Amino acid sequence: MTKEYERTQLEILKHRILEPRKFLQVVVGPRQVGKTTILNQLFKKNLIYTAKYAVDDISTANGEWLDGVWEKLRVEMRSQGKKEALLIIDEIQRINDWSLTVKKNWDADTSSGINIKLILSGSSRLLLQRGLHDSLLGRYELIRIGHWSYREMEKVFNFTPEQFVWFGGYPGAATLIDDEMRFKNYVKDSVVSASINQDILMLTQIVKPALLRQLFELGCSYNSQILSYNKLLGQLQDAGNTVTLAKYLELLEQAGLLSGLETFSRKVIKTRSSSPKFQVFNMGLVSAGQTETFSDALADKLWWGRLVESAVGAHLLNLVNCNTNAQLFYWREGELEVDFVLKYGAKILGIEVKSSDSEMNMPSAMRFKEKFPESEILLVGDKGVKWQKFLRMDLGEIFPSTPA
Repeated sequence: MTKEYERTQLEILKHRILEPRKFLQVVVGPRQVGKTTILNQLFKKNLIYTAKYAVDDISTANGEWLDGVWEKLRVEMRSQGKKEALLIIDEIQRINDWSLTVKKNWDADTSSGINIKLILSGSSRLLLQRGLHDSLLGRYELIRIGHWSYREMEKVFNFTPEQFVWFGGYPGAATLIDDEMRFKNYVKDSVVSASINQDILMLTQIVKPALLRQLFELGCSYNSQILSYNKLLGQLQDAGNTVTLAKYLELLEQAGLLSGLETFSRKVIKTRSSSPKFQVFNMGLVSAGQTETFSDALADKLWWGRLVESAVGAHLLNLVNCNTNAQLFYWREGELEVDFVLKYGAKILGIEVKSSDSEMNMPSAMRFKEKFPESEILLVGDKGVKWQKFLRMDLGEIFPSTPA
């Protein structure tokens, strides 16, 4: 990387810490997307007096330690005559019962009129399950950090659309793509193993950790394909029941690894009981598990077409994951299927992905339009919006008349 790139969430953080103290800010996102980098960039700007700590670097970090660094900052404010200060705690979920300590100190400062602003960071939405919702309700705002988009990888690392389809959007691995074995090992060790071992298994009670790993590997192998839970039971060893699989798939989604898209329906119960369509958040997770190379993928037109569809799905998944007003589904009725259904506010868009010269699946599109007459249909491919262009589009460009 020739220059330090600043993601849009940095600007959001800058504005919020300069506002009057009202909410603590919580930065969440999967591993290796730049959460710590953003916090370091903010710290270097020295906008207000700041104390920053990384829990990963402190073996003795616990509730008492957190009390101590908070009190130390209060003392420094008094001794130096500071009217306001900022406390940044990176990877807060490593501290047991952290939310109770944060609540105690935050409320004490509010009551005493001490103007300490607070930024917490944690890996994925697992952080929410460890205290935000129960202890800090009404006291925080979330800032979601998603996987790097093609626009970002192109701007910073000069990625081509084809490279993005295969290698995905991990900035830490971008300089390793000329050595594919090294790239794959990095993703497996620094992303997959770290996310499963530290962000899921250490924070959640998992009865069958081997099953969780198997489910992830199977989901990557069947990416952008639909598998019923009963079929999954037959593919996995010691799978138990469908409830266990659904729970584990939800945990993988919260870690920013793998999602199980639900079928689109106006009936919520039907949607939640549908067979999942596997979709990774980052295409690097797929290529890291393959013995084949980038050149092999490009040479196999059928396989490449499936990879392009998967990359479109990953792009859509990351767009909706950072926007609470958007949702992503698929649709199937018998043999008819629409690859993705994007719901943004009240708008519904059925998306068909065709990377070759083949036409849109007209019977499927027509049936979908018949069932949901308020919807629109978009073809991503040679006969519609080029997939290379679509990977650059955000929600405002996909729905230009809908406010973000």
